[in-house]
Amino acid sequence: MADEKPKTEEEMAAEWEAQTAAAAAPAAEGEKKEGDNWADAAAISEATGARVLNQDEIDSLLGFDEAGGEASGASGIQAIVNSGMVSYERLPMLEVVFDRLVRVMSTSLRNLTSDNVEVSLDNITSIRFGDYLNSIPLPAMLGVFKAEEWDNYGLVVIDSSLIYSIVDVLLGGRRGTSAMRIEGRPYTTIERNLVERMVHVVLGDLTSAFDPLSPVTFRLDRLETNPRFATIARPANAAIVARLRVDMDDRGGRMELLIPYATMEPVRELLLQMFMGEKFGRDTIWESHLATELWYTEVPVQAVLDEITLPLGEIMNWKIGSQIVLDAQPNSTVQVRCGEFSMFTGRMGRRGQSMAVKIDGKIGKLANLNNG
Repeated sequence: MADEKPKTEEEMAAEWEAQTAAAAAPAAEGEKKEGDNWADAAAISEATGARVLNQDEIDSLLGFDEAGGEASGASGIQAIVNSGMVSYERLPMLEVVFDRLVRVMSTSLRNLTSDNVEVSLDNITSIRFGDYLNSIPLPAMLGVFKAEEWDNYGLVVIDSSLIYSIVDVLLGGRRGTSAMRIEGRPYTTIERNLVERMVHVVLGDLTSAFDPLSPVTFRLDRLETNPRFATIARPANAAIVARLRVDMDDRGGRMELLIPYATMEPVRELLLQMFMGEKFGRDTIWESHLATELWYTEVPVQAVLDEITLPLGEIMNWKIGSQIVLDAQPNSTVQVRCGEFSMFTGRMGRRGQSMAVKIDGKIGKLANLNNG
């Protein structure tokens, strides 16, 4: 084999350039074909007046990520569906109510447990009822309560950490030791009774929190451990979820309050207030001015001496000179009317060159209702 001469730098650069051009030729041809396809599609869309979506736009609309799976964030059609959800920010007073609940609950649970209890509000969110039931971490206790005056229901959900913590505290567990959890078994009667005591305290505090806004009584209906038995609304119904954190030194857990929008409908206008006692745009100065000006409004009134009822055929036969006989005397009572309402009774007389009526009395609303 003959020895090959070493290539110079110029020859190596020329060889690399040739290889690069050969590799780029098929890709360029493919891009050109793809470009021609998009150009044809664009020409068709211009002719028909329609817009052609590329694959990325289609995936974004349907809510898929680049790997072909569902996108983690709400987008596309999922966002359109979720846009029907009512946001709790439209009920500003609700946040005030829950802030008041946190303050009252901290004191009540300290009195219940004789321990240092801190209650904090994590967040308030809107969610569909069916989605919330599917997201409850089990095991947990679900208290179904009824708003007596609103004639509807709500849920209070207590997770297992808070259940074992409150049982440990109420039964005299030592501080500095975490509550012992035994998973995979149903809750005992003692545990249910202790949790029920705490739920009664929480519902009493929720009643106190709503009192400045609207008097309502929240009463515990039952305790459930299976979310299917705690269904109080249709799965698609919107609801408010307030997530609370209860800390007792080194123990604690989470509690969630769910109130469907249908439950709060009777006090919806009150919850729409930006602050307590808002008048919803009422201007008292304008109201007093309007009331003052009404006293100077001119209102036409009629003095009715008598009324008779005649057949339509007889009325059609009236001619010039026909006479109508009224059952009234010069001293008969006259009714003074404003529109269709009789307001006063009086006597007819004369004042100067004008006919006058002297008011004798006022006709009540009951007489107008009977006449109507």
